[in-house]
Amino acid sequence: MITPKRRKTREVSIGNITIGGNNAIAVQSMCTTKTSDLDKTMGEIKTMLDKGCEIIRVSIFDQKDIDVIPAIKKQIHVPIVADIHFRASFAEKVMKAGIDKVRINPGNILEQQINTKDYLLNRNNAVKKLVQQAKNLGISIRIGVNSGSVEKDLIEKYGYPSSDSMVESALRYIEVCESVGFTDIVVSLKSTDILTTLENYRNFSKLSDYPVHLGLTEAGAIPYGIVKSAIGLSPLLMEGIGDTIRISLTDEPWKEVEVAYDILKATGARITGPEVIACPKCGRIQIDLDKIVSEVNTALKVKGISLPIKISLLGCAVNGPGEAREADIGIAGGDGEALIFRNGEKVRKVKEKDIVQELINEIETMQNAKILHTSEQSHV
Repeated sequence: MITPKRRKTREVSIGNITIGGNNAIAVQSMCTTKTSDLDKTMGEIKTMLDKGCEIIRVSIFDQKDIDVIPAIKKQIHVPIVADIHFRASFAEKVMKAGIDKVRINPGNILEQQINTKDYLLNRNNAVKKLVQQAKNLGISIRIGVNSGSVEKDLIEKYGYPSSDSMVESALRYIEVCESVGFTDIVVSLKSTDILTTLENYRNFSKLSDYPVHLGLTEAGAIPYGIVKSAIGLSPLLMEGIGDTIRISLTDEPWKEVEVAYDILKATGARITGPEVIACPKCGRIQIDLDKIVSEVNTALKVKGISLPIKISLLGCAVNGPGEAREADIGIAGGDGEALIFRNGEKVRKVKEKDIVQELINEIETMQNAKILHTSEQSHV
């Protein structure tokens, strides 16, 4: 698979993970629970971790939420991010509790938006105090600009939450951070509108080399939220923009993680396992392709196949042989049988009842060869 050339960004550490530069695009999600409900929060976190979530975000509404951060940190091995709105003082407190990163929203970092001059002065002072503490503690900060909460003065300047207003919001926050020598910054510029989101990230990426957190805000319920997220974020990923990603669905957080990995795989931005492609159903197919696809996907999970290969499951001889040859391994179906192809070459013909087992055997052979080769290289 052709992989996109990544936009060059500076590296930022979030706990034990580094994003930006040539590091893998990190997948994250956010708990839906009241953070202080430790049992429910940990239950949700463990489910996300099982799906491969690499960064966990939690909401901070009150002191009780802050108080459980040390207990959460003791039980997980991935970075934890505090989501802060309206209360800059909570950001300062949660940093002392051991959080790895703080997300602040430029539009509501202060509890009140008083007259513009005083607001900007108070905001800058609050941000400087906050980032100075983050700098002293080695904690990173995400400047999370949202179309729904752009600062009042920028709305007055541009008339609406345009891309220009959102990019300016991010840049002026960066300027405040840099004024005290703080550069451990990640930026997000999320909108509910796809075109605005695309424009936000493209424009920001031309003006700054800080790593970006990709996402659409409030993408919606499944399946529409998946479709909207894929349409909105895939162009950016294929242009090399994006250092960490969160899919915002009205559903369980672990589903966001699965969708994120699927989008990364489909765009070639990050491939962590095999990609299974299969032809649409039609009258030419003479094998039970639905059953074969389902059984192959199940077997890959059960066997723990992590090899980043393309597996092609084609049902007939029209396009099957040609397309199977383009994959790393695949089948082209016939009348109750199939040809197995590997790296463009025919391997053998198998009966329909043996397709899945024979195919998985071949894939395991490929994975074992890769493991052996890697092991040999490490001893050279």
